[in-house]
Amino acid sequence: MRELLRRASVPARRLFLTRVLRNASLAVLGLAGGGLAVKRRRLLREGKCLNQGMCRDCGVFDDCGLPRALSTRSVLARTRYGQ
Repeated sequence: MRELLRRASVPARRLFLTRVLRNASLAVLGLAGGGLAVKRRRLLREGKCLNQGMCRDCGVFDDCGLPRALSTRSVLARTRYGQ
């Protein structure tokens, strides 16, 4: 009887550990993604550049209000439209 109970509990433990590890890794990934999103929002709110000054390749270039992005947009407008 004990042998039967022992054999039945090993797969159950493996399944339990597999599920625990999977859920823990998903939680870590979720927390890391949330942390990066919060950091990006904080940097934007504080007025710090997200792309180390590479304005034209930046994802938020069109909405950026930093001085470097504003001057880059004005230079691009002057060169494109001859102003």
